[in-house]
Amino acid sequence: MAGGSYPAFMASPTVPAKGAAEHELPTSLIDRLASHVASGGGDTATIPTPFTGEPLATVPLSSADDVRAAYRRAREAQRAWARLPVRERVKPFLRLQDALVDRREEILDVIQLETGKARRHALEEFLDVALCSLYYARRAPGLLKPRRRQGMMPGVTRVQELRHPKGVVALIAPWNYPFALGASDIAPALMAGNAVIHKPDTQTCLSSLWVLDLLIELGLPRDVWQIAVGDPAEIGDPLLEEADYVSFTGSTRGGRAIAEKVAPKLVAYSLELGGKNPMIVMPDADVERTARGAVRACFTNAGQLCISIERMYVHEDVYDRFVPRFVEIVKGMKLGAGLDFSAEMGSLTYPRQLEAVTRHVDQAVKEGATVLAGGRARPDIGPLFYEPTILTDVDEGMDLCANETFGPVVSIYKYRDEDEVVARANDTQYGLNASIWTKNPARGRRLAARIQAGTVNINDGYGAAYASYDSPMGGMKQSGVGRRHGAEGLLKFTEVQTIASQHVLDLEPPGSMDYDRFASLMATGVKLMKKLRIK
Repeated sequence: MAGGSYPAFMASPTVPAKGAAEHELPTSLIDRLASHVASGGGDTATIPTPFTGEPLATVPLSSADDVRAAYRRAREAQRAWARLPVRERVKPFLRLQDALVDRREEILDVIQLETGKARRHALEEFLDVALCSLYYARRAPGLLKPRRRQGMMPGVTRVQELRHPKGVVALIAPWNYPFALGASDIAPALMAGNAVIHKPDTQTCLSSLWVLDLLIELGLPRDVWQIAVGDPAEIGDPLLEEADYVSFTGSTRGGRAIAEKVAPKLVAYSLELGGKNPMIVMPDADVERTARGAVRACFTNAGQLCISIERMYVHEDVYDRFVPRFVEIVKGMKLGAGLDFSAEMGSLTYPRQLEAVTRHVDQAVKEGATVLAGGRARPDIGPLFYEPTILTDVDEGMDLCANETFGPVVSIYKYRDEDEVVARANDTQYGLNASIWTKNPARGRRLAARIQAGTVNINDGYGAAYASYDSPMGGMKQSGVGRRHGAEGLLKFTEVQTIASQHVLDLEPPGSMDYDRFASLMATGVKLMKKLRIK
C-alpha cells in the first residue's frame, strides 16, 4: 500500500548469511559461560538464535533456593569488597577496556547471535560497556571520597559527608541491550562497594556471563557479581525480597510491579521504563542529514530500543522534501543475519515482538493508515525479520499512535508551528527521549527545554545524550524513576551519612545566660551571617 507521490513499494534488499556454521558458538565457550550461572544443577533452558531459530546454547536455570544461596555468598563477599579502598575496587574495570578491545570479535558474535541485531548495533553495546565503565573507574574515587560540608555554626560545627554501599543490589536487565544494560549499570554498583545479584533475560544471558567471566579473569572477586538465570515467576520474589536496592530496566508495566513489591520494605530503586519518543524536524533542517539520521534514530536494533524514535513530526515547509527522501533511504536499507557489518538492520529478538509489531501495523492499516515503506515480515531472511516501516495517517484510535511498539516502525505527522509540535510531542504518558533537527542549535535548545523528556538530542536521535556519561540519563512521567550515568549513576548505589561534631560552643545558652538573651544573640547571628555571606 503506497500513498501520494511517494515511490512504489519495494522490498528492502538483503545481505545473504554465510551458512549455518556462522550462527554457532564454540562448545568450550558456552560451557565456560554456563558455569557462572548461580545454579544447583537443576533445570536447563535452550537458547535459540533469532537469526534462524536453531539452538545456540543450553544454560542451567536458577531456582529460588539458588537465589537465596547467592545472596548469602554475596553478603559475605560484599563485606570484604567494601573494605577495600576504592582505588583497589576500580582496578578490574581499568583493565577491562584493553581486554574488551582484544576480544572484540568474540563478544560481538555473542551479542549478535543471542539478540539477532546487526553487528553495527552490537558494536554500540561494546562501546557502551568499554566507555561507561572507564568513566566510572576514573571518577569513582573522587565521587566516593569523604566531603567537608558547611556546618550550622561556621568554625564551630564541623560536618563530614560519607558514602557507604547499599549492600547487595538486585539488578534486572532487559533482553534488547543485554551487554550494555547489564555491565554498564553493574560497574558503578560494584565500584561503590556493593555486591550484585543480576538477573538477565534468559534469551540474552550469554553476553552478561561473558563479561562476568572476563572480569573474574581480570581480578574481580568471584561472588561480588552473581548471575541468576530463570523465570521471574520462580526467582523474582527471592530476588527482590533480599535486595538492599533494586535497579530495573524494562517495560513500564514491569516497573510498576517491581515498585509495588519493594514498597513495603522501603527499599530504594531506579527504573528506566518505556518510551514513545518524538522526533521534530524543524523548517530549517538539512533534509539529507536529517533523513539519514532518522534511519538510525528509528531503526537501530530493529527499533527495539527504549530511546528509539517512534513518532516523527515534520514541519509543513519541509515535509514534501524530507518524507520522500526518508522513504527512499529506508527502502534501500540492507537486512541480513551475517556476522559482519554489511547489514543495516537485523532481526527482532522474540516471536512476541514480531507479533506485536505485526499487530500494530496491521491494525493501523486496517483503520486507514498509509504504508510508505515496509509493513511486512520477511521470513525469507529469517523467522523474526520485519522490514523497516514508515506510516502516515495514523490517528489517536490506533494502538500504534500512543502505545510503545518496540519495533522497526515510525509514524510521520505534519505540523505548522512550535507551540503545536511541543503540545503534540508532550501528549503522551511517556517522557524518556526526544530528538530535534535544525541548522540553528540555539533555537533547538530553546525548543528542547519545552519537551518533557529526560534526554533531548539536537541533530542526533539518541546517542549524543546517552553516551555523554558525565550527564544523567533517565525518564520523566511513566518512563521511569531515577537516573543512570553521571554522578547519580554511581551515588544512587550508596547510603549517604552525615557526621557532625560540635566544638567550643554547645547548642544551648552558655553558663548562666538565660534563653531570652541566647535567643537574641542567635537572631543577631543569623542576620550577621547573611550580611557577611557566611550562609
